Amino acid sequence: MPNDPNSSDEKIYPDIGFVATAGMSVTTTGMEGDWDSIPGGWDSIPTAEMAGKKDSIRIPILPCRVNLRLSRAFDMDDNVLEDHIPKIGMEFETEVEAYDFYMKYAKVTGFGTRKLSAHRDRITGNILDISFCCCREGYRATNNRCVTIKNPRPEIRCGCKALMKINRRYTGKFQIVKFVEEHNHDLCDPEKSYMFRCFRQMSNTQQTQVDAAQSCGLAPKKIIDVMAKEAGGIQHLGFNHIDLKNYLRTKRTLEIKQGDSGGVLQYLQRMTSEDPHFYYAIQLDVEDLITNIFWTDGRMIQDFGHFGDVVCFDTTYRKHRDGRPIALFVGVNHHKQTTVFGAALLYDETIETFEWLVDAFEDAMMGKRPKTILTDQDQAMSAALASKWPSTYHRLCVWHIFQNAAIHLSNVFASFKNTFAADFSRCVYDFEEESEFLDAWNGMLEKYNLQDNQWLKRMFSLREKWALVYGRNTFCADMVSTQRSECMNAVVKHYVNYKNNIVEVFHHFQRLIDDRREKESAEDFKNAQSSPVMTFPLEILKHAAAVYTHKIFALFSEELRKAIESKIEGESQLGTSVIYKVRPIHRTNEYIVTYDSIEGSIFCSCRKFEFSGILCSHTLRILTFMNVVQIPDEYILKRWTKHAKGGTSRVCDVGVGIVDEKTRKKQRYKELCNSFMRVAIKAAESEDSYTSALDCLLKMENSEDGMIGKANTVPIEAKDGDVAVDDETNESQIKGLKPKGRVTYHSSKRPKNALEQAISRKRKPKPKATKSGSQHASSMQESEETTLINDDYWNVTYSAFDPQSTS
Repeated sequence: MPNDPNSSDEKIYPDIGFVATAGMSVTTTGMEGDWDSIPGGWDSIPTAEMAGKKDSIRIPILPCRVNLRLSRAFDMDDNVLEDHIPKIGMEFETEVEAYDFYMKYAKVTGFGTRKLSAHRDRITGNILDISFCCCREGYRATNNRCVTIKNPRPEIRCGCKALMKINRRYTGKFQIVKFVEEHNHDLCDPEKSYMFRCFRQMSNTQQTQVDAAQSCGLAPKKIIDVMAKEAGGIQHLGFNHIDLKNYLRTKRTLEIKQGDSGGVLQYLQRMTSEDPHFYYAIQLDVEDLITNIFWTDGRMIQDFGHFGDVVCFDTTYRKHRDGRPIALFVGVNHHKQTTVFGAALLYDETIETFEWLVDAFEDAMMGKRPKTILTDQDQAMSAALASKWPSTYHRLCVWHIFQNAAIHLSNVFASFKNTFAADFSRCVYDFEEESEFLDAWNGMLEKYNLQDNQWLKRMFSLREKWALVYGRNTFCADMVSTQRSECMNAVVKHYVNYKNNIVEVFHHFQRLIDDRREKESAEDFKNAQSSPVMTFPLEILKHAAAVYTHKIFALFSEELRKAIESKIEGESQLGTSVIYKVRPIHRTNEYIVTYDSIEGSIFCSCRKFEFSGILCSHTLRILTFMNVVQIPDEYILKRWTKHAKGGTSRVCDVGVGIVDEKTRKKQRYKELCNSFMRVAIKAAESEDSYTSALDCLLKMENSEDGMIGKANTVPIEAKDGDVAVDDETNESQIKGLKPKGRVTYHSSKRPKNALEQAISRKRKPKPKATKSGSQHASSMQESEETTLINDDYWNVTYSAFDPQSTS
């Protein structure tokens, strides 16, 4: 070979699987090389005849940098290499053991494998011999359609002859009888061997992880990123993003074959097996198709027992693919948090549907009905409540009242600006006696000439459902609208979107419930482990901090602050009772407070305690004046205290039920993950503990391999896919889910109501055109009126919910 650095003598060594293109010294124990200079010059480099020697192979080529990872093609050392190379005469107990051995050899060498052919005994069916080959063996079969394929897949097979054949005819054990080591193609970097299809497979445990991550709303890209991070890289994960997409596609295909109705029934059955107090009801139409579904669990039933005196009901649309309304029964707990009592997927909103829903809810709550229910102005719901729950006080949402007022009385809002908004708000909130309300209402109609307005006549006929003067004696947990339901509807869109089918709605809705309960648990922990800060060192405030939750204590503190600023204007005696006149600061109206020192009772004309369950500032002013240092027991509602859930046992504990094998496998996996996580945290503290834990883990892994076969023989009580329904619904009757009209959504945003649509139309810019002077003045006046309507509406609405104005 000439001593010329510009010359090149490439040598191909198929037995090691690469083309040498860099000046280096290669041995079976690794690589060594001087990239800047070669001692002795180019003439000192031996020729390639030494390639057959075991000790050294020197390859004469141009000096340049080479990826040192190429040394992996020779494996790590002579012993490891010898252990991985198949040899004629090697014996194995099973064909699986032999295939695993060949796959390990292929992985460290850099090629993929597959099973080529096998022969079985005609009598017993046992395998007699089997051949394993390179994944590039043979050639692609001829396809007559290839001429029409625009983007054909690249050719993989190239006729490679590398294989290993085992036979059990001679000794009873599988023995290597043929081994071809040479390949007719380049081998890949062993560190990239994980990309071959034969080395990619998702285990049952990994499938469980994927299912759990998908149930949390993670996208496939995020799922594989998290799992690869935990495994130390995607090369150690065992599958790639293509395998993940194939698994999810297969899973969706099975769900499609099962159908929406089968998937819903399977979900309800699984929840029943996990929670014996889980309740669901299904309504079928005349064609035995599912129309309405209602469900609740044991925790919701328990919460209703504690906080079900006031319930808000509302429906929301377009939260999933089918477009069915999601109806929610919600309330407020002792932390002033929204809690869910039950949910339903409805087909329509007719009187019959709501009557069925009310009956199902009452049956789930074991016959208990709420004292007060707040809804919107849905006539069908009102009729259903009147017929099914006549003793329940039905109130209309004040928010919807102001919405409809802004629509039906838009010209009045525009003509009289702020005066009509203030007068209408006073009729809703400010009066304490019915006579005062009637006088103010009639005065408003006469002042604005609205005696013939049909909408106001209809609202006056329903005055007992929305005017606060008629609801002050009814406990409403300080709620005057369905804002709790509206808030939950806004939360639902973060979990359910228009792409979800009906089965996914159930799974994602359960995530919402779990998150709400986690927030409640955090508040319970906060109240148990901390105390609120008191701005005034008063004994009555200390007593309130001891019994009330932090949220209720904050409301009580605000009332006490107002009480200190209030003034006692007059005092009179009536038997054993003393009547006081209390006037808040900067207010002209007075409140009558009656205090009976013998009975210890106190009553205020504002009736805030009867409405919200918290003493008002007027009564607190008299109590502090009488040197009362503790809140009377009869004026402490248990639902607002720290022990609101005390005194009863939990009904949502998981009972013993028949569950399928897949559910049990998930439960075992979660428990083992928690145990191994604790061990891993301790073992990672030092090198010794790490080595000891790793040895124990390897021994455990080897011992568990022999037990997997035994575990597969355990009888299964319930198979995945079996369904069960309640006594009132026969499974054989259900033919499917009643379809609604095709719904096409471009986003998951909440649809606009009538008011918002009207505002959008008015705000839409008009095309520019030449106008006369009178036309320009008219358009300017119309623009001012539109702005006035919108501003008045929002000002009235938000001022209506101002705690200062409601008190």
